[in-house]
Amino acid sequence: MEKGRPTGLFVGLCTLDVIQLVDHAPGANEKLTAQDQVVAAGGPAANAAIAFSHLGGAATLLTAIGAHALGVGVAADLNALGVTVSDLAADSAQPPAVSSVLVTASTGERAVASTNATAHRLAPPDDLDALVAACDVVEFDGHHMELAVAAARSARALGRKTLLDGGSWKSGTQDLLPLIDVAVCSADFHPPGTSTPADTLRFLREYGVAWSAVSGGAGPIVWAGPGGEGAVDVPSVKVVDTVGAGDVLHGALAHQLALSEGQLTSKGFVEALSGAALVASRACASFGTRAWLRED
Repeated sequence: MEKGRPTGLFVGLCTLDVIQLVDHAPGANEKLTAQDQVVAAGGPAANAAIAFSHLGGAATLLTAIGAHALGVGVAADLNALGVTVSDLAADSAQPPAVSSVLVTASTGERAVASTNATAHRLAPPDDLDALVAACDVVEFDGHHMELAVAAARSARALGRKTLLDGGSWKSGTQDLLPLIDVAVCSADFHPPGTSTPADTLRFLREYGVAWSAVSGGAGPIVWAGPGGEGAVDVPSVKVVDTVGAGDVLHGALAHQLALSEGQLTSKGFVEALSGAALVASRACASFGTRAWLRED
């Protein structure tokens, strides 16, 4: 059973992305002329919020950006894409985190350097409960962990669905997991003592995550839940750029979860994963984290 326009709160990292399309990754002291470039707001939570908004949802991003001129541009970009920003570093004069990304034209593979969330330690805002209560689903990317745990506790107390984008294991992730309903992780997410996707799914279940999955690039997404386990095929596309594709997957999945009512079932989880994978595949088929929005 479906309802009206879904609402989502996205808690985590926002960056300024500088993405260059190159023939190959440069060697030591090598200079390259890029084929193309994109300069835009990025970060896992921000990209997920953009995807959620593009699919028709009302997205709020709880993050740190700041008042620096580069941060003003980041906030303007998000606003133009329909994302409401709650900036917990609004008074900071420091520049936002910058992600420098090189995308290899022939493969779509990327190399990324970023300071991520290291510049800010964010305390929960006074209106955190109100922000959570206004949403159907709360998504986390594991950055700004103290804030994430506080928001997840609020979501659990208020009965809101929680979704984790497990891009990598971070300090404090073990405190967040018991508050997560659905976790979809990359192959780079390695909890202590794990080495395979099956290990990761088992670890998440032991920490109380009811529904979990591990993506593997172009390979199937393996999943597990109370109703069983299985795999979801990823649509086959010519990959141009993998930057942000996982973030789009999570934004699309958050949209599906926000639309759903009642208890999640194996059929519903598989359908949600399949729909999200289809959206993410479109994001891989063109260069730049914004191109798929124009072409969708």
